[in-house]
Amino acid sequence: MPSPFLSSTAFLLLVILYLGSCHVSHGAQQATYIVHMAKSQMPSTYDLHSLWYDSSLRSVSQSAQLLYTYDNAIHGFSTRLTPEEADSLTTQPGVISVLPEHRYELHTTRSPLFLGLDEHTAADLFPENGASSDVVVGVLDTGVWPESKSFSDKGLGPIPSTWKGGCEAGTNFTASLCNRKLIGARFFARGYEATMGPVDESKESRSPRDDDGHGTHTSSTAAGSVVEGASLLGFASGTARGMDPRARVAVYKVCWLGGCFSSDILAAIDRAIEDNVNVLSMSLGGGTSDYYRDGVAIGAFAAMERGIFVSCSAGNAGPTSFSLSNVAPWITTVGAGTLDRDFPAIAILGNGKNYSGVSLFKGDALPNNKLLPFIYAGNASNATNGNLCMTGSLIPEKMKGKIVMCDRGVNARVQKGDVVKAAGGVGMILANTAANGEELVADAHMLPATTVGEKAGDIIRHYVLTDPNPTASVLIQGTVVNVKPSPVVAAFSSRGPNSITPNILKPDLIAPGVNILAAWTGAAGPTGLASDSRRVEFNIISGTSMSCPHVSGLAALLKSAHPEWSPAAIRSALMTTAYRSYKDGKPILDIATGKPSTPFDHGAGYVSPTIAANPGLVYDLATVDYLGFLCALNYTSSQIRSVSRRNFTCDPAKTYSIADLNYPSFAVNVDGAGAYKYTRTVTSVGGAGSYSVKVASETTAVKISVVPAVLNFKEVNEKKSYTVTFTVDSSKASGSNSFGSIEWSDGKHVVASPVAISWS
Repeated sequence: MPSPFLSSTAFLLLVILYLGSCHVSHGAQQATYIVHMAKSQMPSTYDLHSLWYDSSLRSVSQSAQLLYTYDNAIHGFSTRLTPEEADSLTTQPGVISVLPEHRYELHTTRSPLFLGLDEHTAADLFPENGASSDVVVGVLDTGVWPESKSFSDKGLGPIPSTWKGGCEAGTNFTASLCNRKLIGARFFARGYEATMGPVDESKESRSPRDDDGHGTHTSSTAAGSVVEGASLLGFASGTARGMDPRARVAVYKVCWLGGCFSSDILAAIDRAIEDNVNVLSMSLGGGTSDYYRDGVAIGAFAAMERGIFVSCSAGNAGPTSFSLSNVAPWITTVGAGTLDRDFPAIAILGNGKNYSGVSLFKGDALPNNKLLPFIYAGNASNATNGNLCMTGSLIPEKMKGKIVMCDRGVNARVQKGDVVKAAGGVGMILANTAANGEELVADAHMLPATTVGEKAGDIIRHYVLTDPNPTASVLIQGTVVNVKPSPVVAAFSSRGPNSITPNILKPDLIAPGVNILAAWTGAAGPTGLASDSRRVEFNIISGTSMSCPHVSGLAALLKSAHPEWSPAAIRSALMTTAYRSYKDGKPILDIATGKPSTPFDHGAGYVSPTIAANPGLVYDLATVDYLGFLCALNYTSSQIRSVSRRNFTCDPAKTYSIADLNYPSFAVNVDGAGAYKYTRTVTSVGGAGSYSVKVASETTAVKISVVPAVLNFKEVNEKKSYTVTFTVDSSKASGSNSFGSIEWSDGKHVVASPVAISWS
């Protein structure tokens, strides 16, 4: 993954996870389970729910301990049990479900300007915010580096009176490190330690302090203060600011060297709800599962009910189809696109050809006007995968003083350069393979290096393998802006369709996620490698981990401007105003294919916050709508209770349909010819106006009709409904997709919804 922390330690984590899962008691293998309880069924003999939970646990195990009790995200507790004990617990009165814990992973400047949000524009669009905002953005991640200038509280007013959170002390962290910007900092390690053993405090702080960098980067992206003169080693120099620099930040450290565990994540969401955050940002994921088994989805449901906007990263498993994480409809799922900024570095070959790549290397340059011996790593190794430049795979005698070509894949990009340097190489040309195509992600390499796309890589590889005396060099060129075309969809950004609920289109939208500058930890270098002794205040990294907090911060801006808006209304405003084409009218490209991207890649499009502040119409949703959605999925009453924490029974006299969930997009799964009807209701937030519909479709195989074709609004908050009928005239091959859009406009506002049609 693009996050250096994860990719460089992936193998080690697998080993640790295997060993950690083998903690045993009385000869039986234990695991962590999350137990959902029917709170209303507590016997009257108990004064506190925690006493009832403990008694229920004692009925199956005398030695088991409560790790956490939950009261907001879910009703219940987490504990360590054997499989037999877990099965026995499911039979106890009041127990709804006993689910095994899940491990999640992290999904890992110029973006405010590219989005149209310089300091003056933001003040004009969101004047209600003043010098500071009472909106609190909660970030679940690896913690925070509180000394960063991005968390300065200069110019901010008092801590909001609605805030109920606090700062927890721990290793290398005191409560006094919080201020009027960083108003909350907590850490959650019980679930992690129950599986992995105690936090190794020689490697990471058992406190809210961020020794990794990821959490500092995401929280400052969402709501970092304005910092002038920011850069990474001179790259991307300028003023750094979060999407909402006037909002407050509360961090909840749930991710450790061994990953992020769902018992800790639920505990953090539980506490964030109680603390009274307004936005929750989670740049993590762990595959997909049904909503009643997904801890993030369950916790997000409870947050949504309290009016908290929840933003999650879509994942870095693109460009493979069906690769999304965090697809629950009450979560805003964010994919990644590029900015108009690049960091060119030229690969110069001895045959006179030059190829453009990217790099963030800062240090002694290679000799001017001198080409050096060039070797392919696969020819300098005894390993079958020597071309990947993995640790210990290169032969130093063949490396010394040479430029080395490595292929991308398996281990971290920055680690490959470190391996080359350790073996005596003086520079590296890193080539993308088919998995990454022409996507160029910049890294702060440890030696002069450039990453080139697949096409250039194939040509360079042919040269180094066939020329009798190959030579090369690398020229670092700094920072360039106004790169075109921009944006493009990142190849790593996870793609639809939605594997859990195909009739809900995901991702929802895309935001900047490639080569993003934001604050960094003081405990690790920009590569995250142990050998990297450099320390920087800001770093440039990539991933949907970076795009998620962009949307979290923009949601904070909208919440401040429109405090009455629900999380669904805020998402609707961001989605219906997103753009899907460049200024010349051509569609946004997908870097993975070089062709136009589709709603399965970009959702509603690339976020456009300057328009989102005044969307005209919104598609609103309330808890009861999501309960109807769960009924449409044919969930049992206990499954609905696991998600919603209530005893809700679907009305047997009512016909529930996923197609009627009031979502700002349309996903149609075609199973034979016929008519597919979808109902939507829009609310005017722009006052009186007459909106006319415009429909676009790629295919004649489906006719899209909208009734009525005109919606007349007389006042703010008035609601109007319409029906869309997708009439399928002929069948396409299974697996085929077609796309379109439905747009409402009153001449001032354009309220756009993407359409995705799939033949199953």
